Amino acid sequence: MKKAIIASLIIAIIALLTSFFALNSKNNTLDANNSTSKPTTYDKVMKSGEIKVGYVVYPPGLIKDPNTGQLSGIFYDTLEEAGKNLGLKINWSEETTWGTMIEGLNSGKYDLIGSPVWATTSRGAKADFTVPLAYSTIGVYVRANDNRFDNNLEALNSTNIKFSTIDGEMGESIAKQDFPLAQRVGLPQAAPVSDMLLNVAQGKVDVTFVENIIASEYTQKNPGQIKNLTSKSPIRLWKNSMMYKKGEINFGSTLDVALQELIDNGFLNKLLIKYTGGLDSLYPVAKPFDHQ
Repeated sequence: MKKAIIASLIIAIIALLTSFFALNSKNNTLDANNSTSKPTTYDKVMKSGEIKVGYVVYPPGLIKDPNTGQLSGIFYDTLEEAGKNLGLKINWSEETTWGTMIEGLNSGKYDLIGSPVWATTSRGAKADFTVPLAYSTIGVYVRANDNRFDNNLEALNSTNIKFSTIDGEMGESIAKQDFPLAQRVGLPQAAPVSDMLLNVAQGKVDVTFVENIIASEYTQKNPGQIKNLTSKSPIRLWKNSMMYKKGEINFGSTLDVALQELIDNGFLNKLLIKYTGGLDSLYPVAKPFDHQ
Protein backbone atom coordinates (compact mmCIF):
# COMPACT_ATOMS: atom_id res chain seq x y z
CA MET A 1 0.00 0.00 0.00
CA LYS A 2 2.80 2.37 0.93
CA LYS A 3 4.60 1.53 -2.31
CA ALA A 4 1.46 2.46 -4.28
CA ILE A 5 1.16 5.78 -2.48
CA ILE A 6 4.84 6.57 -3.04
CA ALA A 7 4.52 5.69 -6.73
CA SER A 8 1.49 7.97 -7.08
CA LEU A 9 3.36 10.83 -5.42
CA ILE A 10 6.33 10.35 -7.74
CA ILE A 11 4.05 10.42 -10.79
CA ALA A 12 2.34 13.59 -9.53
CA ILE A 13 5.68 15.30 -8.91
CA ILE A 14 6.93 14.34 -12.39
CA ALA A 15 3.72 15.70 -13.96
CA LEU A 16 4.05 18.96 -11.99
CA LEU A 17 7.67 19.40 -13.01
CA THR A 18 6.83 18.67 -16.65
CA SER A 19 4.09 21.32 -16.62
CA PHE A 20 6.43 23.84 -14.98
CA PHE A 21 9.19 23.38 -17.56
CA ALA A 22 6.72 23.47 -20.45
CA LEU A 23 5.22 26.76 -19.19
CA ASN A 24 8.67 28.24 -18.62
CA SER A 25 9.72 27.24 -22.14
CA LYS A 26 6.61 28.89 -23.59
CA ASN A 27 7.30 32.12 -21.69
CA ASN A 28 10.89 32.15 -22.92
CA THR A 29 9.66 31.73 -26.50
CA LEU A 30 7.25 34.64 -26.10
CA ASP A 31 10.01 36.81 -24.65
CA ALA A 32 12.27 35.91 -27.55
CA ASN A 33 9.58 36.78 -30.08
CA ASN A 34 8.89 40.10 -28.40
CA SER A 35 12.58 40.99 -28.31
CA THR A 36 12.93 40.33 -32.06
CA SER A 37 9.76 42.13 -33.17
CA LYS A 38 10.16 44.72 -35.92
CA PRO A 39 10.85 48.28 -34.77
CA THR A 40 8.01 50.76 -35.20
CA THR A 41 8.19 53.62 -37.69
CA TYR A 42 8.75 55.98 -34.76
CA ASP A 43 11.68 53.88 -33.49
CA LYS A 44 13.22 53.67 -36.95
CA VAL A 45 12.85 57.40 -37.65
CA MET A 46 14.28 58.45 -34.30
CA LYS A 47 17.23 56.09 -34.65
CA SER A 48 18.07 57.14 -38.23
CA GLY A 49 17.31 60.82 -37.71
CA GLU A 50 15.30 61.07 -40.92
CA ILE A 51 11.81 60.55 -42.35
CA LYS A 52 11.72 58.82 -45.73
CA VAL A 53 8.97 60.44 -47.76
CA GLY A 54 7.06 59.32 -50.82
CA TYR A 55 5.08 61.88 -52.77
CA VAL A 56 2.70 62.48 -55.65
CA VAL A 57 3.24 65.68 -57.65
CA TYR A 58 0.06 67.66 -57.04
CA PRO A 59 0.32 71.47 -57.17
CA PRO A 60 0.12 73.62 -55.15
CA GLY A 61 0.59 71.10 -52.34
CA LEU A 62 3.61 69.43 -53.97
CA ILE A 63 5.27 71.04 -56.99
CA LYS A 64 8.18 69.62 -59.00
CA ASP A 65 10.23 71.78 -61.35
CA PRO A 66 10.34 69.85 -64.66
CA ASN A 67 13.81 71.17 -65.46
CA THR A 68 15.64 70.91 -62.14
CA GLY A 69 13.53 68.40 -60.25
CA GLN A 70 13.42 70.78 -57.27
CA LEU A 71 10.39 70.29 -55.04
CA SER A 72 8.31 73.03 -53.45
CA GLY A 73 4.72 73.71 -52.44
CA ILE A 74 2.52 74.02 -49.38
CA PHE A 75 3.06 70.50 -48.09
CA TYR A 76 6.74 70.44 -49.01
CA ASP A 77 7.52 73.64 -47.11
CA THR A 78 5.36 72.57 -44.15
CA LEU A 79 7.01 69.17 -43.75
CA GLU A 80 10.49 70.66 -44.11
CA GLU A 81 9.69 73.12 -41.32
CA ALA A 82 8.19 70.38 -39.14
CA GLY A 83 11.30 68.25 -39.69
CA LYS A 84 13.52 71.15 -38.67
CA ASN A 85 11.53 71.62 -35.46
CA LEU A 86 11.69 67.89 -34.71
CA GLY A 87 15.41 67.71 -35.44
CA LEU A 88 14.79 65.25 -38.28
CA LYS A 89 15.96 65.27 -41.89
CA ILE A 90 13.19 65.00 -44.51
CA ASN A 91 14.34 62.61 -47.23
CA TRP A 92 12.08 62.98 -50.30
CA SER A 93 13.05 59.53 -51.44
CA GLU A 94 10.52 58.46 -54.07
CA GLU A 95 7.89 59.85 -56.40
CA THR A 96 4.88 57.53 -56.45
CA THR A 97 1.31 57.43 -57.80
CA TRP A 98 -2.22 57.54 -56.38
CA GLY A 99 -2.72 53.85 -57.02
CA THR A 100 0.56 52.60 -55.51
CA MET A 101 1.27 55.01 -52.62
CA ILE A 102 -0.30 52.83 -49.90
CA GLU A 103 1.51 49.76 -51.18
CA GLY A 104 4.77 51.67 -50.84
CA LEU A 105 3.97 52.54 -47.23
CA ASN A 106 3.16 48.94 -46.36
CA SER A 107 6.30 47.60 -48.03
CA GLY A 108 8.51 50.08 -46.17
CA LYS A 109 9.73 52.06 -49.19
CA TYR A 110 8.98 55.22 -47.27
CA ASP A 111 7.53 56.27 -43.90
CA LEU A 112 5.13 58.96 -45.07
CA ILE A 113 3.27 60.32 -48.06
CA GLY A 114 4.22 63.99 -47.80
CA SER A 115 1.97 65.39 -50.52
CA PRO A 116 -1.76 66.16 -50.09
CA VAL A 117 -3.91 63.05 -49.66
CA TRP A 118 -7.66 63.18 -49.21
CA ALA A 119 -8.72 61.23 -46.14
CA THR A 120 -11.33 58.85 -47.56
CA THR A 121 -12.97 55.78 -46.07
CA SER A 122 -11.32 53.38 -48.52
CA ARG A 123 -7.87 54.78 -47.76
CA GLY A 124 -8.60 54.96 -44.03
CA ALA A 125 -9.10 51.19 -43.96
CA LYS A 126 -5.51 50.72 -45.14
CA ALA A 127 -3.58 53.71 -43.78
CA ASP A 128 -3.71 56.52 -41.21
CA PHE A 129 -3.67 60.29 -41.65
CA THR A 130 -2.17 63.31 -39.96
CA VAL A 131 -4.22 66.32 -38.92
CA PRO A 132 -5.53 68.14 -42.04
CA LEU A 133 -3.50 71.08 -43.31
CA ALA A 134 -6.27 72.49 -45.51
CA TYR A 135 -9.60 71.62 -47.13
CA SER A 136 -10.35 71.13 -50.82
CA THR A 137 -13.61 71.54 -52.68
CA ILE A 138 -14.28 69.39 -55.74
CA GLY A 139 -16.18 70.68 -58.74
CA VAL A 140 -17.93 69.06 -61.71
CA TYR A 141 -16.47 70.48 -64.92
CA VAL A 142 -17.85 70.44 -68.45
CA ARG A 143 -17.14 72.45 -71.61
CA ALA A 144 -18.08 76.10 -71.28
CA ASN A 145 -20.65 75.86 -74.11
CA ASP A 146 -22.21 72.58 -72.91
CA ASN A 147 -25.56 73.40 -71.29
CA ARG A 148 -27.03 69.88 -71.16
CA PHE A 149 -26.38 69.46 -67.44
CA ASP A 150 -27.10 72.94 -66.07
CA ASN A 151 -29.11 72.45 -62.86
CA ASN A 152 -29.45 68.77 -63.75
CA LEU A 153 -26.57 66.65 -62.46
CA GLU A 154 -28.76 63.54 -62.62
CA ALA A 155 -28.43 63.68 -66.40
CA LEU A 156 -24.76 62.77 -66.00
CA ASN A 157 -25.71 59.29 -64.82
CA SER A 158 -26.18 57.86 -68.31
CA THR A 159 -24.40 55.28 -70.43
CA ASN A 160 -23.95 57.96 -73.10
CA ILE A 161 -21.85 60.19 -70.83
CA LYS A 162 -18.06 59.90 -70.58
CA PHE A 163 -16.07 60.93 -67.49
CA SER A 164 -12.34 61.62 -67.58
CA THR A 165 -10.63 59.97 -64.61
CA ILE A 166 -7.15 58.94 -63.46
CA ASP A 167 -6.65 55.38 -62.26
CA GLY A 168 -6.63 55.35 -58.45
CA GLU A 169 -7.45 59.08 -58.13
CA MET A 170 -10.53 60.25 -56.26
CA GLY A 171 -12.40 61.42 -59.35
CA GLU A 172 -12.68 57.78 -60.35
CA SER A 173 -14.24 56.93 -56.98
CA ILE A 174 -16.75 59.80 -57.21
CA ALA A 175 -17.81 58.69 -60.69
CA LYS A 176 -18.37 55.12 -59.49
CA GLN A 177 -20.35 56.20 -56.43
CA ASP A 178 -22.50 59.01 -57.84
CA PHE A 179 -22.79 58.20 -61.54
CA PRO A 180 -22.39 54.43 -61.89
CA LEU A 181 -24.07 54.21 -65.31
CA ALA A 182 -21.67 56.62 -67.01
CA GLN A 183 -18.53 55.56 -68.86
CA ARG A 184 -15.13 56.20 -67.29
CA VAL A 185 -12.20 57.00 -69.59
CA GLY A 186 -9.12 56.44 -67.45
CA LEU A 187 -5.75 58.13 -67.77
CA PRO A 188 -2.52 56.55 -66.46
CA GLN A 189 -1.72 57.02 -62.77
CA ALA A 190 1.19 59.36 -63.52
CA ALA A 191 -0.86 61.68 -65.75
CA PRO A 192 -1.23 65.33 -64.59
CA VAL A 193 -4.66 66.04 -63.10
CA SER A 194 -5.02 68.97 -65.52
CA ASP A 195 -5.12 66.44 -68.39
CA MET A 196 -8.65 65.52 -67.31
CA LEU A 197 -9.74 69.13 -67.89
CA LEU A 198 -7.92 69.15 -71.22
CA ASN A 199 -9.86 66.04 -72.30
CA VAL A 200 -13.11 67.85 -71.47
CA ALA A 201 -12.09 71.02 -73.32
CA GLN A 202 -11.08 69.02 -76.41
CA GLY A 203 -14.39 67.14 -76.47
CA LYS A 204 -12.85 63.72 -75.85
CA VAL A 205 -15.13 63.30 -72.81
CA ASP A 206 -18.14 65.14 -71.39
CA VAL A 207 -17.20 65.80 -67.77
CA THR A 208 -14.62 65.41 -65.03
CA PHE A 209 -14.11 66.04 -61.30
CA VAL A 210 -11.15 68.08 -60.12
CA GLU A 211 -10.17 70.17 -57.16
CA ASN A 212 -11.33 73.73 -57.73
CA ILE A 213 -7.87 75.19 -57.29
CA ILE A 214 -6.59 73.01 -60.15
CA ALA A 215 -9.45 74.21 -62.34
CA SER A 216 -8.77 77.84 -61.39
CA GLU A 217 -5.15 77.53 -62.47
CA TYR A 218 -6.20 75.83 -65.71
CA THR A 219 -8.76 78.54 -66.46
CA GLN A 220 -6.20 81.29 -65.93
CA LYS A 221 -4.08 79.78 -68.71
CA ASN A 222 -7.04 78.63 -70.88
CA PRO A 223 -9.92 81.07 -70.35
CA GLY A 224 -13.38 80.27 -71.65
CA GLN A 225 -12.87 76.52 -72.13
CA ILE A 226 -14.58 74.94 -69.09
CA LYS A 227 -17.18 75.71 -66.45
CA ASN A 228 -18.08 74.35 -63.01
CA LEU A 229 -21.59 72.93 -62.64
CA THR A 230 -21.30 72.97 -58.82
CA SER A 231 -19.72 76.35 -58.07
CA LYS A 232 -22.28 77.08 -55.33
CA SER A 233 -22.39 73.59 -53.85
CA PRO A 234 -19.22 71.47 -54.39
CA ILE A 235 -19.79 67.78 -54.98
CA ARG A 236 -17.16 66.90 -52.33
CA LEU A 237 -15.23 68.53 -49.50
CA TRP A 238 -11.98 66.77 -48.57
CA LYS A 239 -9.37 67.06 -45.86
CA ASN A 240 -5.84 67.42 -47.21
CA SER A 241 -3.55 65.37 -44.95
CA MET A 242 -0.32 63.42 -45.03
CA MET A 243 -0.59 59.64 -44.84
CA TYR A 244 1.38 56.97 -42.97
CA LYS A 245 1.27 53.23 -42.36
CA LYS A 246 -1.76 51.90 -40.50
CA GLY A 247 -1.32 51.60 -36.74
CA GLU A 248 1.88 53.64 -36.36
CA ILE A 249 0.34 55.71 -33.57
CA ASN A 250 3.54 57.09 -31.98
CA PHE A 251 4.87 58.29 -35.32
CA GLY A 252 1.52 59.83 -36.26
CA SER A 253 0.99 61.62 -32.97
CA THR A 254 4.48 63.11 -33.13
CA LEU A 255 3.80 64.45 -36.62
CA ASP A 256 0.42 65.81 -35.54
CA VAL A 257 1.96 67.90 -32.77
CA ALA A 258 4.58 69.34 -35.12
CA LEU A 259 2.04 70.09 -37.88
CA GLN A 260 -0.56 71.52 -35.50
CA GLU A 261 2.05 73.94 -34.17
CA LEU A 262 2.58 75.28 -37.70
CA ILE A 263 -1.17 75.66 -38.17
CA ASP A 264 -1.60 77.47 -34.85
CA ASN A 265 1.33 79.87 -35.27
CA GLY A 266 0.18 81.04 -38.73
CA PHE A 267 3.03 79.43 -40.70
CA LEU A 268 0.62 77.40 -42.82
CA ASN A 269 -1.72 80.29 -43.61
CA LYS A 270 1.22 82.24 -45.04
CA LEU A 271 2.00 79.31 -47.32
CA LEU A 272 -1.62 79.08 -48.49
CA ILE A 273 -1.52 82.73 -49.50
CA LYS A 274 1.93 82.36 -51.10
CA TYR A 275 1.07 79.35 -53.26
CA THR A 276 -2.59 79.97 -54.15
CA GLY A 277 -2.26 83.63 -55.05
CA GLY A 278 -5.42 84.37 -53.12
CA LEU A 279 -7.57 81.93 -55.11
CA ASP A 280 -10.69 81.11 -53.11
CA SER A 281 -10.55 77.35 -53.59
CA LEU A 282 -8.23 75.93 -50.92
CA TYR A 283 -9.45 76.58 -47.41
CA PRO A 284 -7.47 76.84 -44.16
CA VAL A 285 -8.27 74.82 -41.06
CA ALA A 286 -10.67 76.78 -38.86
CA LYS A 287 -9.46 77.92 -35.46
CA PRO A 288 -10.97 75.96 -32.55
CA PHE A 289 -12.11 79.17 -30.80
CA ASP A 290 -13.62 82.59 -31.44
CA HIS A 291 -12.04 85.47 -29.52
CA GLN A 292 -14.46 88.26 -30.41
